Amino acid sequence: MHEELRAALAVLLDGLPPKQAVQAVERLIANYRGRTPTDAPVLRDRADVAAYAAYRMPATFEAVRAALGAFADRLPQWSPATHVDIGGGTGAATWAAAATWKGHRSTVLDWAQPALDLGRELADGVLPDVRWQRQIIDESLAVPADTDLVTVSYVLGELRPEARRAVVAAAATARTVVLIEPGTPEGYRRIIAAREQLIEAGLRIVAPCPHSDTCPIISGAGNPPPAGAAGDWCHFAARVSRSSLHRQVKGGSLPYEDEKYSYVAATALDASPAHSRIVRKPQLRKGQVLLDLCTAEEGLQRATVTKRHGDLYRAARDASWGDDWPRS
Repeated sequence: MHEELRAALAVLLDGLPPKQAVQAVERLIANYRGRTPTDAPVLRDRADVAAYAAYRMPATFEAVRAALGAFADRLPQWSPATHVDIGGGTGAATWAAAATWKGHRSTVLDWAQPALDLGRELADGVLPDVRWQRQIIDESLAVPADTDLVTVSYVLGELRPEARRAVVAAAATARTVVLIEPGTPEGYRRIIAAREQLIEAGLRIVAPCPHSDTCPIISGAGNPPPAGAAGDWCHFAARVSRSSLHRQVKGGSLPYEDEKYSYVAATALDASPAHSRIVRKPQLRKGQVLLDLCTAEEGLQRATVTKRHGDLYRAARDASWGDDWPRS
């Protein structure tokens, strides 16, 4: 699915002068970092959409796929029959859902018709059962009854506070909700506010948190907390291959970058979170691995796993930031 998406995006840039693509991306990034009213979508025409999709879709896809994968690990026998992607634009989250589960029907809701049109074009012949529907993303939004999965990725920051709460409330009517925001302090705060709203709606948190209690980064729970926890925020990283457009815009030489994201997954289904989750990149030392964990009972904890732990040590050496971690 990843390679099919990259191939489809490469076709988009054919005929679009590189300088024009770079200028469009730089302008759109500046707009997205500002305040965007819900009645004025930033993506105005096909050139905007093509440039921004080629630049952003791979990173959004990888972040959403990682978040959906963490949720799917908690319900390995379950798959959605219906999926609604709120504010989905060109459909990165819909591609990620298709990479995680098979056989479901997706509906992409977005206010920007050029984005929907391009998303339909990209998905043609690859994603077989997707409906692309124009919808203002505000207090009027409603999710169809009996929806199994709702995704809202990189959208909440574009909305007015009232619309943001309304969107989360609409999403919470589904059986399962996965929300993804940039892995910045502001993105984390939006996720935490949405997390509280999902809990109030009666849903259970299953990822990344090992509990539905107050986030220990906010409460300061843990003894000792991981290094840097004071003033910290919960976020993760997904590795993304850089395209030539990425390198032109950012002036970078590396063939990859790490997309930082924050997320929450909640469900009304019978599911339990992991006992703990690795919330920072594991630190490898001679004969030991240091793991910063968010745990169900003790908040933030640092675990030291040594060779004497046998199989657990080997698992720790292979573990990644964001993985579940078993009770030691």
